[in-house]
Amino acid sequence: MTKLIVIGGGAAGFFGAIAAARSNPKLQVILLEAGKEFLGKVRISGGGRCNVTHHCFDPVELTKAYPRGHRELRGAFSKFQPKDMIAWLNIEGIKLKTEADGRMFPTTDNSATIVNCLQQAAINAGIQLRTSSPVKSIVKNDVDQFVITTKNEEELLGDRLLITTGSHPSGHRFAKTLGHKIIEPKPSLFTFQIKDERLKDLAGVSVPEAIATIKRDKKKKLEQSGALLVTHWGLSGPAVLKLSAWGARILAEHQYKIPLKVNFSPTENPETLRQQIQKFKAQNPKKKIHTFSPIDIPKRLWQSFVKYAAIAPDQNWADLSKKQLNIIIQEVTQGQYQIQGKGIFKDEFVTCGGVKLKEVNFKTMESRICPNLYFAGEVLDIDGVTGGFNFQSAWTTSWLAGQAIAAAS
Repeated sequence: MTKLIVIGGGAAGFFGAIAAARSNPKLQVILLEAGKEFLGKVRISGGGRCNVTHHCFDPVELTKAYPRGHRELRGAFSKFQPKDMIAWLNIEGIKLKTEADGRMFPTTDNSATIVNCLQQAAINAGIQLRTSSPVKSIVKNDVDQFVITTKNEEELLGDRLLITTGSHPSGHRFAKTLGHKIIEPKPSLFTFQIKDERLKDLAGVSVPEAIATIKRDKKKKLEQSGALLVTHWGLSGPAVLKLSAWGARILAEHQYKIPLKVNFSPTENPETLRQQIQKFKAQNPKKKIHTFSPIDIPKRLWQSFVKYAAIAPDQNWADLSKKQLNIIIQEVTQGQYQIQGKGIFKDEFVTCGGVKLKEVNFKTMESRICPNLYFAGEVLDIDGVTGGFNFQSAWTTSWLAGQAIAAAS
């Protein structure tokens, strides 16, 4: 009997094990989890609701959500994508719902629905599930089997090996031992720590659309758009989270201390805003600048900009100086801030980095370096932005791995 050992009891580990066992009932599958419980990240994801996937069914569009891995995932998504995951869960009796931003959750709004489904499917498929089984080492023996030694000195032999350890260093260490190159992991998907008087007392203020920009180098810049949220520690929201993902390595190189430019009103540029303000000034000369804004941004944010421009609370629009006008235009369309560190994003625990993608065949997820070794999930140098994309890459890569392992066994 061919034996598959899966290391890592998270989303990718379970889904890959189930795919392999269902496709080839003669395959013996053992899943090892170092911790005391399975699917820990699934349990806490999405605030305990589990953001299973994203409502995007075009593989090309889908890949745009992945700062690392978008090229490799394009073909993979043509074989297994969100609609396939939705169909799989539907067969298991689980319905998903789509929220306004495209995120998809179980209708129960409870991650236990997904956890229980995966565990039951694994049990029904005859998979041997083992918690508290941390792996110490992996080597290949003379007959090309994998010798897996656990921390309690138990030895297991596997004909096929699937590593699904997420961003945990152990998986990278095993991959390196078996000949792979590891792209150094760095945090992705985080908020920005910014201490600035202009943001003081604005926690909770948000704009529906903003553009956040950092410089990639002297000539190139990196920018992302989306909603922006002022927090107690700085800035958050989709614009910031996407920028932190796409700029993960640049931000790490600068030790998370780098200038940030923000346009709080992307429909405007400095010239169009100047014209709009001058027109408003001419039409409302006796109105208070502090109270009446010519643009649609939150009142507290507008008042912060007005205060920064040294405009008195009782100053009328007729008395706006050229200097004050220039400061407001600068603050609204080209606000300059200094990122002083990275915050956290409680719904996601994502890193960029991992097993080098060129060393993996994305049709099968088998190693190009070590035969019969497979990878799936975040152990690879793949990461997505927030919205269910990281789970989807885990479902897709593990499904491909499971199918390939079953076919080869």
